[in-house]
This record gives sequence, structure tokens and C-alpha cells, in this order.
Amino acid sequence: MSLVAIVGRPNVGKSTLFNRLVGMRQAIVDETAGVTRDRHYGKCEWCGTEFSVVDTGGYTSNSDDIFEEEIRKQVVLAIEEADVILFMTEASTGITDYDAEIADLLRKSGKPVVLAVNKVDSGEKMYDTYQFYSLGLGDVWSISSANGSGTGDLLDEIVRRLPADASAENDHPELPRIAIVGRPNVGKSSLTNALLGNERNIVTPIAGTTRDSIATHYNKFGHEFMLVDTAGMRKKAKVHEDLEFYSVLRSIRAIEHSDVCVLMIDAQHGMEAQDMNIFSLIEKNRKGCVLVVNKWDTVEKDSNTLKRYEAALKERLAPFNDIPVIFTSVIKKQRIMDVLDAVARVYANYSKKISTSVLNEEMLPEIENYPPPAWKGKYVKIKYVTQLPTKSPAFAFFCNLPQYVKEPYKRFLENRLREKFDFTGCPVRIFIRQK
Repeated sequence: MSLVAIVGRPNVGKSTLFNRLVGMRQAIVDETAGVTRDRHYGKCEWCGTEFSVVDTGGYTSNSDDIFEEEIRKQVVLAIEEADVILFMTEASTGITDYDAEIADLLRKSGKPVVLAVNKVDSGEKMYDTYQFYSLGLGDVWSISSANGSGTGDLLDEIVRRLPADASAENDHPELPRIAIVGRPNVGKSSLTNALLGNERNIVTPIAGTTRDSIATHYNKFGHEFMLVDTAGMRKKAKVHEDLEFYSVLRSIRAIEHSDVCVLMIDAQHGMEAQDMNIFSLIEKNRKGCVLVVNKWDTVEKDSNTLKRYEAALKERLAPFNDIPVIFTSVIKKQRIMDVLDAVARVYANYSKKISTSVLNEEMLPEIENYPPPAWKGKYVKIKYVTQLPTKSPAFAFFCNLPQYVKEPYKRFLENRLREKFDFTGCPVRIFIRQK
């Protein structure tokens, strides 16, 4: 998926535009310059094209020399990482020294730049926008991120500039992509090295050693796929370094570009809040998932420890808890091959296609035995079911009154599908359509 970075000096309205693009109030907006300290990441969809947006903020300081260090560092990193740069300026202030500096950097980068002049909320202010042509970045787009005027044309231009094939980075497009994700220091690089049988990635006890997402072609023991080791994702409050922020972004992109994610957690810490955030990211992106509990050798055990631990994990992951859980010790090379087998099984489930005739044969008797509950005296009749041509498993059930089929019944249908066809490790989507 392509990445668009919003850059500009403080208080030109980057966060307001970001909130409008991702469709929610995710970034705090205030008239004080420099409110955005965390970096915000979201998804935007326009005319059927989906892309990621990052709001770069956090650069303000009491010194007169704000630009030299912070702005330059952030803008340079954004330029390196993004596919399109959205450069925001402000009509009423005109071109400041900061704007000229940033424009200079952007011209040298050779990356596609879309120049937006914000706070153009009246006809008179349109005249203030023409001076921005002197920055030498091509056309100028007048917008008001507060009330949304001009943002449609701006989005059209951004979509036009996005690279045609965002997945060009994949050297072997036909191979499944497996991303190893998790918090820092849970053993992701050690697992990659153990699987590959060589020291491909640097491993130290210091959290955050891996900065890039590293993809390797794996072909051993009857398994063949692209293996991606990612940087550890930690809470936004703990992401201080710009470099680390972009490592997290690369991890998010690795999840987006993968088919199956291996989520690693530390056995001693269990499933923490940040692990849940990563898990929900995998689920939102509709990827297959294998849960690996590493450092299992460090846990004191009795005969029921494993069962209790697994039951507690499944409870935490509900409702999507039909996931293989593997207990490993990467350092001692325990049960590493089980991880590969689980990944292969989940990928087979993820790419499974079931014919409409088999689906109806299995599902219609189940629906007859337990039909959707009547709603206000109206009976819902599901006539037939078919699998949709999506990458992850999705099914459409056609009936006479789709609006009366509620969430609990959709979960019933999903559970029956999982029982009959084994979708372990994959999120399954259910759509109720009008017959």
C-alpha cells in the first residue's frame, strides 16, 4: 500500500487535514503550534484507491533554530519513506523561511510533491495563494481542511500521483509473504535466524536493534515463502526517535503487504496491551495469524501450565480466537518447525476457495435447523451462500430481509463455517445481501 506523508511547518493545519482524510478525530487539533508530538498513522480511501497517511508533527522547540534539527530530520525521513509528499502551507501567512527551506528539500528529493495552501475559506483569500507558485513545486491546490473545501480535488491529485503498483517491492509475487511482528525484544530476529539457519539479522539484548523490515526468500523443508522480519512496535508514547517511528511504519506496511503474520509475545509478560494493538492491526488488515509464545523455557511449569496459559490467551483474543498458538524457545531451537507448519496451514486456509455448490450443501441444512430469529413478526429466509472473490475468506448470504440479520446470527454463521471448512488462523467476513 502506498504511503502519503503530510509535511509542513507547525500550525498550518496538518492534523486537521489528517483527521479529515482518515475520517476520524485521531490527532489532537489546537491553535497552539506544535501540539502534534506523537505521529499519527491512518488509512484513507478515495475513489476505490486505498493508501496510508502519516501526519508528521512534533517539531517545536524554544530555540530560535527550530528548523535545523527537528524539522529537517522529520522531513528528510518522510521524504525517504513516502511515495507522495503532501506539503502544506498557509494562505494568510504567505511564504515563510521554513516553507522555502522545506520546498528546497522537496525539490532536491525528486519525489512527487502535492502543494496544498490551507485556510483558504473565502474567495478573497484565493489571491493569497498565487505567490506559492514561486516555490517551484508545480500546481498549487487551495483547500480549507477545517470545512473540507477543495479537499476532493486535492485527493484526486494525490491518487493520480501514487505509484501504479505499490507491491512492486515484492520480488516473488507468487510466493506467500510471512511477516514476523511483535513488541521489541521478543525474539523476532532470533526466530528468523533460526529458520534461515544463518545470522541474517543482527541480534542483541537491546530492544530496537532491528530498524528495517528485512525480506528473505525461504525455501527449506518443503516450505517456500518470503519471510519478513520487522522492527518491534512499541507504544506511541515510547517512540522517541524519528528513526524508530519510521521503523514502526515499515512494520505496519509489512503487515499490510503480508498474507500471514506471526505475532510473537514474551511468555513471561503474556499478552500485553501493545500486543493486542498489533493483533487488532492484523485483524483490521484481514491477515492470517499464528501466535508464537517465545521464551517458554523461562516459565516455571506444572502439568497444566500450558493449557491454562493457552485458555487465558484465547479468552483475551475473543471473539477472533481460532488461532494456532505455538510455545517455543527460539534460543534452544524448541518447536521452531511447528511454527512453519502452522504458517503453512494458516496460509492454506487463508487462500482456500470453496465452490458454491459445496457451501450450500453444507450450510443450508445448518441454517434450516437454526434459522435467523424473526424480527417484528417477519421471518428471514436465507436462500443461498457463495464465497466472494476476495483475498481473505469472505462469504455472502443472500436472503429476503438482510436488515433483520443481526451480529449474533452472523457469528453463528461464521462458527458453522469454521467448523465445516477449517479457517483456523484467518479472519472470516460475513455479508448479508438482498436476494
